[in-house]
Amino acid sequence: MISFENVGLRYGMGPEILRDVSFDIPERSFQFLTGPSGAGKTTLLRLLFMSLRPTRGLITIFGKDRAQVTRHDLPEIRRRIGIVFQDFRLLEHMTTWENVALPLRVRGRDEASYASDVTELLKWVGLGDRMHVMPQVLSGGEKQRVAIARALIEQPDILLADEPTGNVDPPMAHRLLRLFIELNRSGTAVLIATHDLGLMDQVEARRMVLENGHLVTHD
Repeated sequence: MISFENVGLRYGMGPEILRDVSFDIPERSFQFLTGPSGAGKTTLLRLLFMSLRPTRGLITIFGKDRAQVTRHDLPEIRRRIGIVFQDFRLLEHMTTWENVALPLRVRGRDEASYASDVTELLKWVGLGDRMHVMPQVLSGGEKQRVAIARALIEQPDILLADEPTGNVDPPMAHRLLRLFIELNRSGTAVLIATHDLGLMDQVEARRMVLENGHLVTHD
């Protein structure tokens, strides 16, 4: 679905943060992206989500050359890519249910057409009893599950997660990992950016290691 070929990225006239990065994300695949802090994992996720353009190299996303993707094309392609941010990015004045429904509401969908989907998804991530509370009263693990549900509400082909277990305790990290595995088994490709070796050891999955701007893949 997504392919990088010799991709490089630098900011302004500074040194390259990513150098000759090449990999692909097949349909229904599961992989970890890891490396030391500051290695560029979040930058690579931003390239995958098309919020950055590469300085050089070729990125192909769902058969389209990233360089040829216009602003008009972006929303439709991004709907096929769910992303879970490290800092959750929930709207504090909205309930759990409203935060998850927001992407559909922004698209102008009638609430009656998606209300049951939002409710069922929140039950699936274990928040059936927290639908109508504000983010301020949610724990870190609960906020993370809201963010995951919001990323999934448009049924993306791939889910990107940036340090999804960085703000939770080990039992919750294990529970979140189970959610990602179940999601992958249902057909969604998953890429988890993490520095948590204990988390990665729980699953046999491809590891993409980013260090000093270079990416090495271990299948």
